[in-house]
Amino acid sequence: MATRQIQVQRFTVVCSKSFEDVVAQMDAAIAHPDMKGLLTARTYSDLEKAIRDQVGPSGLMEFARFDLGAILRLERGAEGPKILRLVVGNPLIMKRMVEHVPDAGSYAPVTILIDGREDGVHVSYDRMASLLAPYGNAVASAVARDLDAKVESLITAAAT
Repeated sequence: MATRQIQVQRFTVVCSKSFEDVVAQMDAAIAHPDMKGLLTARTYSDLEKAIRDQVGPSGLMEFARFDLGAILRLERGAEGPKILRLVVGNPLIMKRMVEHVPDAGSYAPVTILIDGREDGVHVSYDRMASLLAPYGNAVASAVARDLDAKVESLITAAAT
């Protein structure tokens, strides 16, 4: 049995835009692919082409979304908090990390958390490079830093 200590860096932008505007900006920049089409690829080159054809302007696609605030709004009414977790990524980027650090599969695709608070809408992301740092793999860390730059650019654009 082994335990590894991991320190996470969280990137957060707080903005005065509405929750709905931030989500709309995210939706415009992230692809919403036909996952069945990706899964029917017969070769790696077919899969690679399908992914490249379907990623959004950010180079990322949505895998899932969870309306975490829905439960709180059921309890508190329509004025309850708005909290949305987006699971986004790019399978080609994930592949480049997990082939060097298999544990990267625990973190990719990544989570972007959008939540409305009294001081504004918070958009947060746990940096992949910080999650992979303890593994000491230079190649995976370089890919992670590139992914961090993509996600942070996406968040900054959506929040400004």
